[in-house]
Amino acid sequence: MKLHLIAIGRARGAYADLCAEYGKRIKGGVTVRELATGVMKTEGEAIERAIPEGSTVILMDENGKDLTSRELAVKLAKLRDQGAHSLAFVIGGADGLAENVRKLGSFTLSLGKKTWPHMMARAMLMEQIYRAQQINDGHPYHRD
Repeated sequence: MKLHLIAIGRARGAYADLCAEYGKRIKGGVTVRELATGVMKTEGEAIERAIPEGSTVILMDENGKDLTSRELAVKLAKLRDQGAHSLAFVIGGADGLAENVRKLGSFTLSLGKKTWPHMMARAMLMEQIYRAQQINDGHPYHRD
């Protein structure tokens, strides 16, 4: 399954390094598309154009479902087993996601109710994707 991360803003410094590290660890890699910041409407249009055709879209939003690492692993495995060939994780800008993008989402995921800087959320998401792959591949998990 191909993985894509579409995000508003450019990762820099330690955030970019951390994202690159997890990008290398993720089996099959992850394509990262960083889009320019702007007003929500233009960000939404750019996000919509960046989503690969046929992708299952997972939106990142504080009001989404807050899954444990195991639950996320199960969710990703189910999507894979149901035939999803491409997942596009979408992180909006400071004002959130435009309505046109929200309509494209098949699932909305949260990293919790706390406010996270967008770059930290990006790194945390990539770590959780990597962890989900490890769980699904049967590697020992620290909570077992």
